[in-house]
Amino acid sequence: MLRPTILMSTVALASVLSLSATDAALAQGKKGAAPVCVNKAASGTNTTKDGAMFQAWEAVLQATDWGSWASFMTSSGKIGTAPGYKVSQVKSKCGPGGLGFNCKMQARLCK
Repeated sequence: MLRPTILMSTVALASVLSLSATDAALAQGKKGAAPVCVNKAASGTNTTKDGAMFQAWEAVLQATDWGSWASFMTSSGKIGTAPGYKVSQVKSKCGPGGLGFNCKMQARLCK
């Protein structure tokens, strides 16, 4: 007969393995699977409005997927794009603050 602690460990391990398999399937974006979408928001500051917007978009990507952020930094670096994701509902609001300008951005990213 299993001791309760071993049984609990086995259940916990099964849950972790199940979550890992689910996470891996979502990360690969299996064909035929429903898209997985997240809404993210972040803020950035800089001496220029463009710089603050760029910082805010970087923070959105970092909160979503570090791999996408890395690809973004080595590619176009265009605000509103996220390698590997379909981006929609991008909104931004900027004003004075921080180092000169502070921008808040939000978007919906689907894989």
